[in-house]
Amino acid sequence: MSTTPAPTAVAPLTTADAEALVAAARRAAEAAGVTVSVTVLDAGGHLLAFRRDDRAVLISGETSTRKAYTALQLDAPTADLVDVVQPGGLFHTLPTALDRPLLFIAGGVPVHRDGRLIGAIGVGGGAPGQDHGFATAAVEALV
Repeated sequence: MSTTPAPTAVAPLTTADAEALVAAARRAAEAAGVTVSVTVLDAGGHLLAFRRDDRAVLISGETSTRKAYTALQLDAPTADLVDVVQPGGLFHTLPTALDRPLLFIAGGVPVHRDGRLIGAIGVGGGAPGQDHGFATAAVEALV
């Protein structure tokens, strides 16, 4: 008989959570005077929320989604992955080895609850460091 306790259930990322993440990221971006797109994915990589500010560059919608997807698949902030895909980096060939929409630019952050991955947020439209800051602020604001 096993004495290992059964894993406890962790509440998934909800639509309300996703909307709160989008709102928090947008507030952070607005405070910095930056127009952005924000994407929130659930643990399965399905779209829960998306918002592009009226004046955000059009490509920011695609970059925010790819950043969220990358953060989710690798369970790491995309800001932490930029160097590993550079020539000589541990995952140098990863961006071209897979037929997936990965993007190794800062702005994607995984979302955890009780230590488990439940989704990811991606922000695009500002400088990479700004996007990372907006996404991080949103995750930190999620209660």
